[in-house]
Amino acid sequence: MREETFGPVAAVTAFDTEDEVIGRANDTEYGLVAYVVTENGARQMRLARALEYGMVAINRVKITGGPIPFGGWKQSGLGREGSRHGMEAFTELKYLCIDTAA
Repeated sequence: MREETFGPVAAVTAFDTEDEVIGRANDTEYGLVAYVVTENGARQMRLARALEYGMVAINRVKITGGPIPFGGWKQSGLGREGSRHGMEAFTELKYLCIDTAA
């Protein structure tokens, strides 16, 4: 075989409660980006607030761009690159991206 084909990979684990899945997601020393898929608007906001990640994508994959404050929490780094927040090196900023059309 002379070619390699790469595709998206997602770890999927069953859960019973939101608290359980939030606990699992936050039980890591890293926190760059979290992805959430749900049509429930209240759940989108609860998860976005509870997840200990610098960026949270709701119902979409691409969340970065020139004016977006890129960066993480915990061992994924303090501070942000890009946007006006790039100078705020010691903040715990969270970027939330919601696709309400989904």
